[in-house]
Amino acid sequence: MPRVERTHLLTRRRALAAGLAGGAALWAGPVRAAAEPRWVDQRQIGPFVCRAAFPLDDRLLAEADLVRLEQELRRVLALKPCQSSIELLLLRDARQHKQVIASRHPSTPYRRALFYKQGDRSVIFAYRHSELAIDLRHEGTHALLHADLPMVPLWLDEGLAEYFEPRASERPFGPDHLNGVLKDIRRGGVRSLRSLESKHELAEMTGEDYRYAWAWTHFLLHGPSAASMQLWAMLAALRRYEPPAPMSERLAAVVGPPERALVKHFHSWVGVVRAARKNAIARG
Repeated sequence: MPRVERTHLLTRRRALAAGLAGGAALWAGPVRAAAEPRWVDQRQIGPFVCRAAFPLDDRLLAEADLVRLEQELRRVLALKPCQSSIELLLLRDARQHKQVIASRHPSTPYRRALFYKQGDRSVIFAYRHSELAIDLRHEGTHALLHADLPMVPLWLDEGLAEYFEPRASERPFGPDHLNGVLKDIRRGGVRSLRSLESKHELAEMTGEDYRYAWAWTHFLLHGPSAASMQLWAMLAALRRYEPPAPMSERLAAVVGPPERALVKHFHSWVGVVRAARKNAIARG
């Protein structure tokens, strides 16, 4: 895999829901040269250099838990410690955020949070709202992955970001996706991994694609050990700049038909979820 400089634009999916069916539309507002925001607070959080256009609340930073996020990615995926700074720019509100994105990246579809990487520079744009901590974990996952790996397949990039965006205690249970996957299984069908592997542009991703990017990532992290080993082998190949075999082929070689293995995994996972809920009730 040749070493090349790439520009990565990776974004929060929830802002896409209304426009994804026909492809993401560009933000329709007028493009004006936005004044540089007045940064009133700055913090260093691990590799994240955070500048905010509003006074930062320590509770928000504690909820985002970015230091623990990096530790988890290193533990689970064997990522190397991040050696470069990741700029985290927090805007005052949605209006200021739109102005800054439209000014700096006028051809980019608008999202409520955006990870941008070009060369050695990594920047996360987000703004203050009720789910900011979720956005920061999602975009922070993208940033930390791309700080170590030269590229990540789109389905895996988004699947990992979806997996790690909830609070640590909620991650194995996929609060935004698990019920949808279980409904699909009851209806008799799941999305193939091969179909996700065929998508290479963010605008191609639908809400269902994000659900199954999460589902296949969950299978790799919590399913058979043979599947987890294929994930780690793929990441190691990417780190060596070697083009890895598609994950669908890797899984077929070690677990049989991947879709059948995915269904079996989530049938078993229902029991794990029920046991966790029962224990939570018992603890009061």
